[in-house]
Amino acid sequence: MNAADRNFEAAAAAFAASVIGGALPPVVEALIAQAGALRDRPGEALPLLERARVLAPQHPAPVIAVYRFHFYGHALVQARAAGEDALAIARTALGPDFGDVPPEEEAVRGDAAVRFYLFTLKGLAYLNLRLRALDEARLMLGELRRLDPQDHLGGGLLSHVLAGHDAGEPILPAEGPGGYPARGWAPIRKAV
Repeated sequence: MNAADRNFEAAAAAFAASVIGGALPPVVEALIAQAGALRDRPGEALPLLERARVLAPQHPAPVIAVYRFHFYGHALVQARAAGEDALAIARTALGPDFGDVPPEEEAVRGDAAVRFYLFTLKGLAYLNLRLRALDEARLMLGELRRLDPQDHLGGGLLSHVLAGHDAGEPILPAEGPGGYPARGWAPIRKAV
């Protein structure tokens, strides 16, 4: 293994640890906690989260906190922007060759950095569906399908919703959410 490979392996391991909260500077952790305590005062909480992002720009925890802040505040456009930032951070951590070939099934099931990337992709697909940015949602779901063909992360459900919408069906079938499979990708519809 050459030095570049060792450096990449070390960076990937550090990112994986950070996905589960490791290596977060105490001041950043304190800012996120303080913002959480102020959730009923969003005007005071958001600047704390933004400061946390400045102090740890490549750590996923602050961007996740900003994403959640906006998502649960129903500011979906801002949540999508934070999700795009999270995707870029994960992409950088995984390296320029990630995705050239789908990751091994074991990585999809257990590698924190790979799972973070894929879950972020799924979250962005969901947000794009909610925002009626259907072409973007379709793009995200196509990439998720390519990288997780066994649908371990459940992106297939979103694909079924989009396929149904494309076919003119209501967002939820008449029998409710149970009409969708728990796992599995919708058939790819050919343009006629």
